[in-house]
Amino acid sequence: MSAAQPTAPPSTVEVSESSANAALWALLIGFFMILVDSTIVTTAMPAVMHSLRTDINGVVWVTSAYLLAYAVPLLITGRLGDRFGAKRLYLTGLAVFTAASLWCGLAPDIGQLIVARVFQGLGAAIMTPQTMAIITRVFPPHKRGAAMGIWGATAGVATLVGPILGGVLVDTLGWEWIFFVNVPVGVFAFWRALRAVPSLPTSRHAFDWLGVALSAAGMFLLTFGIQEGKAHEWGTLTGFITIPLVIGAGAVIMGVFVVWQAVNRRQPLVPLRLFNVRNFSLGNAAIFFVGLFVTSMAFPIMIYMQNVRGLTPTQAALMLAPMAVVSGVLAPLVGRRLATARPGTYAAFGAGMNALGLFLYSWQMKPETPLWVFLVIAAVMGVGSGFMWAPLSMGTTSALSRHETGAGSGVYNAVRQFGAVLGSALIAVLMESRIAEQMNELAASMPPEARAHAAGAAAGGEGALMGGVLPDALHGAFSTALGQSLLAPAIAALGAAVIAVFMNRPKAPTPPPGGALSVAGGAGAAAEPRRP
Repeated sequence: MSAAQPTAPPSTVEVSESSANAALWALLIGFFMILVDSTIVTTAMPAVMHSLRTDINGVVWVTSAYLLAYAVPLLITGRLGDRFGAKRLYLTGLAVFTAASLWCGLAPDIGQLIVARVFQGLGAAIMTPQTMAIITRVFPPHKRGAAMGIWGATAGVATLVGPILGGVLVDTLGWEWIFFVNVPVGVFAFWRALRAVPSLPTSRHAFDWLGVALSAAGMFLLTFGIQEGKAHEWGTLTGFITIPLVIGAGAVIMGVFVVWQAVNRRQPLVPLRLFNVRNFSLGNAAIFFVGLFVTSMAFPIMIYMQNVRGLTPTQAALMLAPMAVVSGVLAPLVGRRLATARPGTYAAFGAGMNALGLFLYSWQMKPETPLWVFLVIAAVMGVGSGFMWAPLSMGTTSALSRHETGAGSGVYNAVRQFGAVLGSALIAVLMESRIAEQMNELAASMPPEARAHAAGAAAGGEGALMGGVLPDALHGAFSTALGQSLLAPAIAALGAAVIAVFMNRPKAPTPPPGGALSVAGGAGAAAEPRRP
């Protein structure tokens, strides 16, 4: 399989260290915004249900529509950045995301809100691969670790800030403001990126339109089937179409896509040769499990804090604040060590600490546990987050050549997002089944009013999960069920740690002279990372 080489541009563009740092901070504004938006909606669901007069399935689609539109195009948008320019694609995605955010806040009904969330997801999918690709290209290898450390801190903190910010905005200004807040931030982020991010050379190659169609169809069917499986009890979707049939069709189409990538002799959408690189293969396997546990862990914790412990959405979200604080402090420090450290070891330690934290949550999730215990556990997971994100992304992409970064980052982010889709579906199924089992055991001996709550919880009814604090008699069984459901994300975090252990140390190239990095294509580009 031949690779298309980037065509040298007419002039060489050099990025000084200060310019590279300015580009990094400009990119992180938009990157932080889209990651916050992936979790901020969770705390607003009850308010959206009440305001737009919809049911739980409607608000689930508010999240699912975003997740689907985010996951499906990621393989494509990474490659588009290589072809048409990462800066141009980043600005396009940011504009789409910002405009869609305004639409979300103004949506008069649940249907328009869902459609607007689709456009938000598309904007995020266009932006996400470009951030990692640009960072990889404007920083030389000996400086890239510190930059990826800041990127990792942003990723770790943003996913935890979302619920906190969402609770504050919903409690003070209304649910619409979880979307309106993106508008001024998006405009500022666009201005900064327009000024600070350099225009990088592109790679001229034939675009794999068949690969685009196959990957989009396969990813859509898989993610749609997983997202909708629980709502349809993994049975019939409509007519003769069943959930297993949808998922099976998606798997078959993705299989055809892989075969096509292998036989395509021009320029495949996903160059399978990338998976010959040990760290790239292992890093993608690890980030799949990271996406799974990061997405799935917050829902049981938030339900426990609100329905059992009686906290408000804002108070419940603040119970995760130590994660964001500790991760934000540690991640840049860890990033500075990546020039000489073994990224896989750091990532394995970080994922392992997250696994430890989740096992502790599962063990301590009882009605009588002092709340300060959960703050300590959150801090433990903050340590894990600080050591995990940047080393894993750095170790995965460090061996890719400059013209492969767009495709590589697209694959990496698509795999992470697919893990998130699976985690979202998995935790809902586990919570429902564990609650049903625990409540059914108690229902017969409960007083009438508590028995009604138990029956609703056992059936997965909205009243048990969305209707406020449960009766005291149900707290023990409910807490046990939620704690047991956290074992799945804990095992996923442990799996990521085991995989990361086997990642090699990237070979460190000689730092370029003069303190500047050429980002032009061709043989003169400095400090190209070597494959391990």
